[in-house]
Amino acid sequence: MASTILPRSAMRSLSRATPSIPSIPSTVPRIAIRCLHQKTSPIMASRLQHRPSVSHWNQRIPNTVAGLGRRTLFIQTETTPNPDALKFNPNERVLPESIASPFLEYLTPRSTLAPPHPSPLAAKLLNIDGVTSVFFGVDYITVTKDNATPWAHVKPEVFAIITESMHSGQTIVNTVEDKAGESGQGGTELDSLAYDENDSEVIGMIKELLETRVRPAIQEDGGDIEFRGFEDGKVLLKLRGACRTCDSSTVTLKNGIESMLMHYIEEVKSVEQVLDQEEEVSLAEFARFEEKLRQQKGPNAAPSTVGKGSLDTVE
Repeated sequence: MASTILPRSAMRSLSRATPSIPSIPSTVPRIAIRCLHQKTSPIMASRLQHRPSVSHWNQRIPNTVAGLGRRTLFIQTETTPNPDALKFNPNERVLPESIASPFLEYLTPRSTLAPPHPSPLAAKLLNIDGVTSVFFGVDYITVTKDNATPWAHVKPEVFAIITESMHSGQTIVNTVEDKAGESGQGGTELDSLAYDENDSEVIGMIKELLETRVRPAIQEDGGDIEFRGFEDGKVLLKLRGACRTCDSSTVTLKNGIESMLMHYIEEVKSVEQVLDQEEEVSLAEFARFEEKLRQQKGPNAAPSTVGKGSLDTVE
């Protein structure tokens, strides 16, 4: 295809015929420059009237990971019917889920080190002057003291030790192999109120009533209950925690548990508490002391406290 070559005269005439593009007035740049650099009044001040400057973007991102990892600890204390026992309720589980028993009880410093469930926390608590026993429920801790030590001297230290142990995440209860067959804690066996297919119909009914009607109330008071057997119409029970040394434990057994079981199960004739050897010795010593006081004050003197052999005991 041949190219067309225009003469120079035709090119000049074509350029004259094309309309010229109007130029931008020179006043516009001067106005824009004057608007950018002139001083602004406070009323008309605006960020749009100032020259933009370059700044580094430094937005802070909230540390949500650290916030999520922070533990919140709240421990509530409750009084119990036993004036020498206090219940501490942390907002987390106390006993590990691997332990089948719903409670562990430590009565001596040796029991806190003995298998199968030694406890560093119980060892520290029993090391406090005046503390006589430590009871671990599933989600609460009951501390019992002697009647000669006021709570004002014991409670702050107990509260500080429990708070430090819970907040640091230390193991509350350990599990070690019991090679010598030594059981240093109460409640290390299976739950005595758990269902057993070998139980008779009467024992099954007794366990169900104790589990649904009695145990929640006793746990609310900082203790627990064990079923020790059913013989000749007698239901053998063992109170733990705050209820173990409570003065009203006999009234609880007789007027509360015994009346309810006899009402629903006609085979039940009575309810008795099973005592450990140490408790039998202490009760015997207490009975001798009561008898000695009675002889000194006279035959018509009333017992000083509620206990076995006293006027308030229901036989």
